[in-house]
Amino acid sequence: MQTITSADGTTIAYEKTGSGPAIIVISNVAEDHTGVAGLTKILSEHFTVISFDRRGRGGSGDPQPYNPAREIEDIAALIEIAGGSAALTSGSGGCAIALDAASALGNRVTGLYLYEPPFIVDESRPPAPADYVDHVEELVAADKRSEAVEYVMTDMIGVPAEYIESMKQDPSWNEMARYAHTFAYEGRILQGLMDGKPLPADRWSIDAPIAVAVGGNSEPYFRAGADALAALLPKVTVLTLPGQDHGAFWAAPEPVAGQIREFLLS
Repeated sequence: MQTITSADGTTIAYEKTGSGPAIIVISNVAEDHTGVAGLTKILSEHFTVISFDRRGRGGSGDPQPYNPAREIEDIAALIEIAGGSAALTSGSGGCAIALDAASALGNRVTGLYLYEPPFIVDESRPPAPADYVDHVEELVAADKRSEAVEYVMTDMIGVPAEYIESMKQDPSWNEMARYAHTFAYEGRILQGLMDGKPLPADRWSIDAPIAVAVGGNSEPYFRAGADALAALLPKVTVLTLPGQDHGAFWAAPEPVAGQIREFLLS
């Protein structure tokens, strides 16, 4: 891992591999750069790939109070490392900061591949709890990190309560508990995007081409969110990844990387 200093003086740890057009892989909530290592490895065969520890994770700093705008500055600094322009890719909750960065950074972002942004734009699933961010912050402040993860899994994601005890036996649960504070960070970024209402018309202005991919086996609300983004922005292509579900960005990196190559290099 190497490090850069972001605009506010925060250290951001990153890894740069491969050669070719630059692409920055943005990890998801409650994981560091290793969470996207499978995708990064495959993409490095065709791209110069930068993966990094987002604020509050791994080797990167975490100054308080948290401000989502600083994450855009981090991505801007990484784009400079990439040579001044780069494509962005992310899955699930990370898609929102990718869109925010593309809107703020203009032609420095050459394209986006987003896998299943978790936007809730209609009644196809319940909206996010109104007090989601506050409740996560309260649990973390009380050092109830495992309880914070359980709250997110049951009340936000909708995992049936009877599955929780078995999930706690997996090592990934402890990793999520370690980064439980980032659920509130991502919740702040996603505010206004998971309310069961239309996407805000004034949040993004993006000229770069955008692919929004949805797994063929995924819940219908992901397709509704992708279609809503396509109706909002001028250069959105909605793709289907056959036979996959919401975990594909991490568990099925080969077909995801194939779609990324086809979209960004064609």
